[in-house]
Amino acid sequence: MVIAYFWRIKPSRIPFALASMALNRILLFWDKNVGFHKSLGVGKGETFTPRDADPLSWGLIAVVEDIETFDRSPVISLWRKNSVSEFRAVLSPISSHGKWARKDPFGSELENADARDSMNAWNGQVVAITRARIKWHQNFRFWRSVPPVTISLKSAEGLVSAIGIGEAPIGLQGTFSLWESATAVRDFAYRGQAHQKAIADTARYNWYAEELFARFAVLEQRGLIK
Repeated sequence: MVIAYFWRIKPSRIPFALASMALNRILLFWDKNVGFHKSLGVGKGETFTPRDADPLSWGLIAVVEDIETFDRSPVISLWRKNSVSEFRAVLSPISSHGKWARKDPFGSELENADARDSMNAWNGQVVAITRARIKWHQNFRFWRSVPPVTISLKSAEGLVSAIGIGEAPIGLQGTFSLWESATAVRDFAYRGQAHQKAIADTARYNWYAEELFARFAVLEQRGLIK
């Protein structure tokens, strides 16, 4: 199962957040309940440059065997203790294409054919995660192309909320967006002019060293993305 958290913290807890980004990687690597994990910085998702970053917002996405055990783990407990708000969503993959850190993190969740068919018929809220590692020599070209896409995303019909996510200040960027339905995601991806141009530019300039696009059914949700 996939679980996503986003926390809002006070300015005084920024040192805790920075330390946790490093320490959580070690703790979660040795946690046998965790198959894949990424600690994330959070931003506005408008320019995908360092100026987007919000030092008061942080996130974590993980693939785990037991949701409840993970939810009570020291990593999550410490974030909860040091935050002023929490968004938590339990997700089941509908589709996943591409790689994240040279892995297919959500592919194993899609191996069960019955479960996959059930998720394809999902008519509830959907989360979309996009993530890319941008080639260094393509960063400026990519940043110039992003604004029309982000403007169209923020005004897309059926969008509930969207934020930028990143593993590093530059070059490892993505979005986490919550939608009313899978249809709304597809309409934005395949009918929006700005997004279609971005797809064409991606093919033309080959600016990603690695990319991933995944959609998830939202099985449980509490809190708001801030």
